Amino acid sequence: MADRYTVLSGGVGGAKLVLGLAQLLPGDQLTVVANTGDDFVHLGLAISPDLDTLMYTLAGVVNTETGWGLRNETWGFMDALESLDGETWFRLGDRDLATHVVRTQQLAAGENLAEISARLCGRLGVTTLILPMTNDTVRTRVDTGQGPLDFQHYFVRDRAQPRVTGLTYRGANTAEPSPGVLHALQGPDIRAVFIAPSNPYLSIDPILAISSIRGAIRDTASPVIAISPIVGNAAIKGPTAKIMAELGLEVSALSIARHYHDLLDGFILDTTDRDMADKVKSLGIEVTICDTIMRSIDDKVRLAQVALDFAASLAANRD
Repeated sequence: MADRYTVLSGGVGGAKLVLGLAQLLPGDQLTVVANTGDDFVHLGLAISPDLDTLMYTLAGVVNTETGWGLRNETWGFMDALESLDGETWFRLGDRDLATHVVRTQQLAAGENLAEISARLCGRLGVTTLILPMTNDTVRTRVDTGQGPLDFQHYFVRDRAQPRVTGLTYRGANTAEPSPGVLHALQGPDIRAVFIAPSNPYLSIDPILAISSIRGAIRDTASPVIAISPIVGNAAIKGPTAKIMAELGLEVSALSIARHYHDLLDGFILDTTDRDMADKVKSLGIEVTICDTIMRSIDDKVRLAQVALDFAASLAANRD
């Protein structure tokens, strides 16, 4: 039985770690449980941003400048839509449209999101298993000073500018994990569960809001390790720090460790935050320290190797 590893991930930030792990592990040894709280219907199309970012990244076709969408994309559809005074705040490239059209057609034909995602990944040559967290509908809702907003309205249309006062994950209380998710968290061949350096509140909490997933992670025999998305007092990417400040939380890696503390065996800190190691350890969490910023493919592979080595050391200490 081959060793297997699982990653909880959002889109751009998490995809970097996933890509690094995919360089070190055969496809059948790596599973990604992907956030679908960002999913929405736009222009009549079923959009799954995090699933697509992970798929395009592992397929080697992602736009590396943005971290999302396809490289060498064209925008004729958006230009035509603008000329007709249509909604253009969410950018859909001409080739990217094909993914959304196929997904929408297949959902309408009665297939589920996991089946569709597996087929799309297969067509693009992606061997890593990317599982949507659920086939049910879960939607992240952002409470703001301007009233409640659907996630994409907050994040893309309004550029994450409104002040966040709270978050809810509609549908999570009744959602079931997609097939294979629980085995990927508790199977006897699972050697570690990693929580990617994605936004905890927008990308990871929607996954953890499904009680059976959270319970499976809490009770797994495998080491659970999170990589901090905060370096110093800033987010590596996106509005994580802004949201933390608006929710009255200290913007620090320590706050992230506290957020996940009931799930974690290990936490990877950036070298900038080595002074927080003892405080994280006081939570009952082991710590390793390295450069966590992933600019190049070498950076991604290096961090992935640190994560794998850390998992092995935690497992060895249990024996």
